Amino acid sequence: MRKAIAAVSIFSLALVLLAAVCYAQQDKSKRPSPPATATLDLGGGKSITVDYSSPRAKGRKIYGELVPFDKVWRTGANEATTFVTTADVTVGGASVPAGSYTLFTIPGKDKWTLIISKTTREWGTDYPGTSNDLARVDMKVSTLPSPVENFTISFEKSGNGGTINVDWETTRASVAIVKK
Repeated sequence: MRKAIAAVSIFSLALVLLAAVCYAQQDKSKRPSPPATATLDLGGGKSITVDYSSPRAKGRKIYGELVPFDKVWRTGANEATTFVTTADVTVGGASVPAGSYTLFTIPGKDKWTLIISKTTREWGTDYPGTSNDLARVDMKVSTLPSPVENFTISFEKSGNGGTINVDWETTRASVAIVKK
């Protein structure tokens, strides 16, 4: 009888702990770098959606310190940044078939590189290597008129595509996207 009670007690405790862990993982909005989404409507029921986590600057020097220059960066925080397109598109001149991808960047002082990786579901810091790159494209870098506290990915619609913008601190990196 005691063994049965002990087993039930241990099982119950394990369930409570599992539920607590699941709840903590599900409530991503309370993270220091909460989840965010950017969507570009390509028309005809087609779109691009980017899901990322948005870290805060919190008075820190971002580019060149927190995010080193000339090294692969996960482009956000927490889980890897996803790029899902329901249409075949061209990103910075590179062909990207409809599908799910992971975005990484290589920030530089004057030029950034956007990496579209075929591998998905990585934790943000686990760059899978160049053999998994679908494409690498140059991004235009510009200075924002005022500092941006929250790391932000956004789209500007134009014609049959748009521009993806990566804004943080006083830097904007951008590249054109066109629906095929």
